[in-house]
Amino acid sequence: MKTHEFLSLLKEHPNKNLLFEYKPGELVAPNYHITEVKNITVDAVDCGAGTDYWKETIIQLWESPKEKDKREYMSAYKALSILNKVDKIKPMEKEVEVKFEYSNPNFHTAQLFVNGHQIAGDNLVFHLGVEQTDCKAKETCGVPVEMETSSENSCSPESGCC
Repeated sequence: MKTHEFLSLLKEHPNKNLLFEYKPGELVAPNYHITEVKNITVDAVDCGAGTDYWKETIIQLWESPKEKDKREYMSAYKALSILNKVDKIKPMEKEVEVKFEYSNPNFHTAQLFVNGHQIAGDNLVFHLGVEQTDCKAKETCGVPVEMETSSENSCSPESGCC
């Protein structure tokens, strides 16, 4: 999901509670805060010596231990007002992928993609998820397509890939 799409959904549904499902059936707790918005530039070289460049917006969600008994979720309106304030200080790139950085005691820190969203009653729910790492230079590395689904390490030191 692009940053502008996320912001538009918040604007379209200001009175909805803003919920994030970080894995199937598990929601970020109501005591979350938006603690940081990152404008990220990735300038990368893959294992086949291919270069790539892209930008991302990363919104960090953090659960406050002081508010662990909180039961009401942040509204889309409040989240949008926070993000608009950030945008005035450091303009966000609107045409780039938005991700959410999150962890809790039972879930490792991860940058999560938006896999979808839904309106469920008074809630605007964003379904987040991880993407698996992958070899971006399969052709250069000689990684056959059928090996992609194998559980074996297909990028061995002998392949010239890594």
